Amino acid sequence: MRIDSVLGPLEGVDATDINQVMLAAYVADSPSTLFRTWEEAHQRFLDLGDVAAAVRCAIWVSMAYFDRGDLARGGGWIGRAQRFLDSCGECVEQGYMLMPAALRAFAEGRFDDSIALAERAIEIGSRFEDRDLVILARHGMGRAMVRAKDVDRGLALFDEVMTAVIAGDTSPYVAGIVYCSVIDACNEIFDCRRAQVWTDALETWLESQPDRMPFRGRCLLNRVGIMQLHGQWPDALDETRRAREQLAVPPPHPLIGEAMYQAGELHRVRGELGEAARAYAEASVAGRDPQPGMALLRLAEGQVDSAAATIRNVVEQTPDPFGRAKILGAFVDIMLAADDIPAARAGAEELTVIASDLDSEYLAAAAGLALGATLLAEGETQAALGQLHRARSGWSKLDVPFELARVRLLMGVIYRELRDDDSATMEIEAARQAFEKLGAATELGRVARLTHTGAPASVGGLSGREVEVLALVATGKTNREIADALVISEKTVARHMSNIFTKLDVSTRSAATAYAIKHDLA
Repeated sequence: MRIDSVLGPLEGVDATDINQVMLAAYVADSPSTLFRTWEEAHQRFLDLGDVAAAVRCAIWVSMAYFDRGDLARGGGWIGRAQRFLDSCGECVEQGYMLMPAALRAFAEGRFDDSIALAERAIEIGSRFEDRDLVILARHGMGRAMVRAKDVDRGLALFDEVMTAVIAGDTSPYVAGIVYCSVIDACNEIFDCRRAQVWTDALETWLESQPDRMPFRGRCLLNRVGIMQLHGQWPDALDETRRAREQLAVPPPHPLIGEAMYQAGELHRVRGELGEAARAYAEASVAGRDPQPGMALLRLAEGQVDSAAATIRNVVEQTPDPFGRAKILGAFVDIMLAADDIPAARAGAEELTVIASDLDSEYLAAAAGLALGATLLAEGETQAALGQLHRARSGWSKLDVPFELARVRLLMGVIYRELRDDDSATMEIEAARQAFEKLGAATELGRVARLTHTGAPASVGGLSGREVEVLALVATGKTNREIADALVISEKTVARHMSNIFTKLDVSTRSAATAYAIKHDLA
């Protein structure tokens, strides 16, 4: 039965067809149609004397309202469901009534309570042999376990329920909820492999549904995130536009701010800074915190002090380790640009600990990049190279081309420090080609700055990098400007300057400049 044939009242539709009508409304992906149809279905079940079915329908309506952030209507429908449930006696719907309470406990951070409620729902669902309730509750228990840092048991439950969903053991309502929620949870803990596997499975499942059910809401945004991760930036940007159109359908979905934020992220890495600023501003208006993207945008614009002040505040206001994991990489990048090496080191070390706690390949690679960049700024080139090799391996396995190119660029910088010109050239060129393919304009600018000044032949016992620094000193650049040009820290520039003064037996920048002019380095 197609939705265009059932948009009117459900008068005359018998109990057998009501679920088909509800499914048609779900497939239509129109909030107003969904709510109107399901609310009418609730009343129709009451007219037919099927109170238990009416209660279950009311519970689905309440959960749909909760999902859209409408707590008043959601709470009202829960109250209505409870009123009718009291007259039903012992029934499986009592288990379904536990799920909104479990969701509320989860949202409030009472994860043990959420787990206990889910366990009771599983017991009721098993007693009444209701697979939908059992799978829904097990999935909810898994999410609560993950947030309670019992990650292994939570993931085991996810794998169990997803196997059941793929096998067709659930209704389309529950299958859609579980698919989307499990993928969301995998993204929360940076389990990119599972997120990719279940997203592929979701796409196959959607294609098998009546009238080809589309990606929607959180599922659509998770798909955008995976596409961005794997370098499919133009397609991901198109999907954010589609998500914004879909989520703006009245009543607007609260996730619309997330769609705007993801658009901002894509514009930022593509170097489209004006578009990124507008997208972040729209995300903020829609209720989505535009950080850390906005801080990274300020860094790309050269507003280092503003970026540093913002990201310090964001980190201070984010106590949750899951939330901190999402911002510490940006924090390290900005602290290095601000030449606050101790803060960068602290951020990189904390990210390393979180990656270990969550046993996350993604975070381990991110931590390797952050720590490698920090060690490079500290002048510990060999130790930095070891961390970057680990990051390179992680990003390669996960097929994350942008981060892999960032690692290879830093490795090229280190090889130039070590005067391994062949390795430096290969790494920097590989990074350049990757950034060019992605359309990462900002990073291409960094590569251009690195390669504009070659590695002049060594004179006066200076290393290749020391000659580069000296050549830039002779142009009148400050240490900060030299650091920006060579993509190193100001502290590293100061160390090179000290070595230059010692090797050339000079004590002033003007004397070093005179030496550079005399030896045709300026």
